[in-house]
Amino acid sequence: MTSALSMIDLFAGCGGMTAGFRDEGFESKLAVEWNLHAAATYAANFGEAHTICGDIAEVTEDRIPEVDVVIGGPPCQGFSNLGSKDVDDPRNKLWKEYLRFVVTARPKVFVIENVERFRKSSEFQLLLDEADHGMIKDYELSHGVLLAADYGVAQRRPRTIVIGSRIGRIPLPGPTHAKVAGLGQDQWRTVRDRIFGLPERPDTTDLPKATTRFFGQDIPGIFKGLDLHFGRQPREFSLQRYDCVPPGGGRFDLPDELLPQCWRNKPTGTTDVMGRMRWDAPSLTIRTEFFKPEKGQYLHPQWDEEGRHRVNRVITHYEAALLQDFPEDYQWCGSKIEIAKQIGNAVPVGLARSIAHHLAGYLS
Repeated sequence: MTSALSMIDLFAGCGGMTAGFRDEGFESKLAVEWNLHAAATYAANFGEAHTICGDIAEVTEDRIPEVDVVIGGPPCQGFSNLGSKDVDDPRNKLWKEYLRFVVTARPKVFVIENVERFRKSSEFQLLLDEADHGMIKDYELSHGVLLAADYGVAQRRPRTIVIGSRIGRIPLPGPTHAKVAGLGQDQWRTVRDRIFGLPERPDTTDLPKATTRFFGQDIPGIFKGLDLHFGRQPREFSLQRYDCVPPGGGRFDLPDELLPQCWRNKPTGTTDVMGRMRWDAPSLTIRTEFFKPEKGQYLHPQWDEEGRHRVNRVITHYEAALLQDFPEDYQWCGSKIEIAKQIGNAVPVGLARSIAHHLAGYLS
């Protein structure tokens, strides 16, 4: 390509989607993010000049440039039944704002990323209606659920992807990786590929003391690399629980005396909680509370049957960021809780990169 393809990133978060698109030669002309700490992380990595930290509804049309692509994951407010599916329902405000940007920026292509169940939501039907006879009637839609592991990310994270195009229908990208390599596909990347060799016992439980000024305010940061490799201080009782869980195991591996009452009374379901990762498989979905083992399969994968070499802790923020496919030198701003939210809410960089690579072939 002779010049960079231009884009707008809406609901940009900490920049996972932009990072993937940048790797494929796209240049961000505008990013909008409401959360101050996430916007600061975005600005630290991609620049503050084109980043708006504020309400998307307050961005006027004269500030919206024409670009090749608009990307983003509008928050979905109405997974509870919308009933009348009224397009003017206030819960749909953010969706209408995303579409307003598409109408104003006139991109050749737009990309929407959201949770797997989005395709069964009322908002998704509203999107189809707008493409059929509404604000985006000039765009043909392709949509489906993509598994991040199928695109080189060491994580089994399913996400709904919608591609809208006014230059002819663009299908979703085909998988580049598979559980078993073959037919031109590489083998899934694993937890080992991303976090093996990092210090097993972090020497701190805190972030360094640092602040940087973004958007006229002092923000904790900038942090990168091993700055995020800090641990926690679990109780001895918690450590006893961790020690019982083998790779791929979970709460069902705990003896009765270590089970909390809520799990004793629930013999089925929630199989991944208090779970331990496997070295030679992708992780399960990294959520915003990955630092709590009771929330999912977040225990460090190192564990041996004989008990000679076990790492009884949850993954660190740095390990979680790497499993989300962020670069090792990615820069972060915010408190420990804020950075965890940014990591868990992000689009895996490798998934975004695959989508960007796929689109570039049509746009160039």
